[in-house]
Amino acid sequence: MIQDKKSTLFAALSMIFITQVFLAETIGVKIFSLEKTFGFSPLNYELLGISLSLNYTCGVLIWPVVFVMTDIINDFYGKKGVAFLSTSAAILILYGFFVFKLAIFTQPADFWEGMSAAQGVQSMNQAFSLVFAQSSWIIVGSLVAFIIGQMVDVFVFSQIKVRNFDAPIWVRATLSTLVSQFIDSFVVIYIAFVIGQGWSLSQFIAISINNYFYKFSLALLMIPILMLIHRGIERYLGADLSLEMRKQAIS
Repeated sequence: MIQDKKSTLFAALSMIFITQVFLAETIGVKIFSLEKTFGFSPLNYELLGISLSLNYTCGVLIWPVVFVMTDIINDFYGKKGVAFLSTSAAILILYGFFVFKLAIFTQPADFWEGMSAAQGVQSMNQAFSLVFAQSSWIIVGSLVAFIIGQMVDVFVFSQIKVRNFDAPIWVRATLSTLVSQFIDSFVVIYIAFVIGQGWSLSQFIAISINNYFYKFSLALLMIPILMLIHRGIERYLGADLSLEMRKQAIS
């Protein structure tokens, strides 16, 4: 029964983690306005001479769940657990984008294209391609940033845990997330838009800071949810097994 609880929990956390990562990468093609979503006018503020608003990829809507899952898995299953799931997620994302490219390559049936006129769409096939196609540099940038961010998150979280095992989970999780997402925010923008599209240095720094501010705010807002999930898992495992797993995860 003890082994079943450990395996069942890992399976559940794995499904949530991989699903969230895959969905975040898939819906990330859309850029949304945070201000307009809540009925406000864009802020239009300047940073390093660049005019900015609170515009973000839709992927950030669910990335906070990935942050939480990463730290929960790290606390109970250690670095190996996070590494296994991060690698698995990256492979599945690559496979997913390959399938998207394959689907875009296929030629649409005439009757399916004909549906576009009735629905007010210029081209169903064009719309499909626009939704599912992403720049190769964006795909590379997001995957590289994801892997590096996960490695940094695991390292910082583990170091805090080794030095102070009794530190609250929210302290370890928040600090590791703030450090890892700072790096992630700059890496993904640099690869996807500086290398991929030739953005200027000021544009790169300004938008990276803008994105990090959003992630920083979400990391703080996710603390109550993180605590709730962690306590729920401890109750499910029981005090003895929970403590045993958390100690074993350090090695």
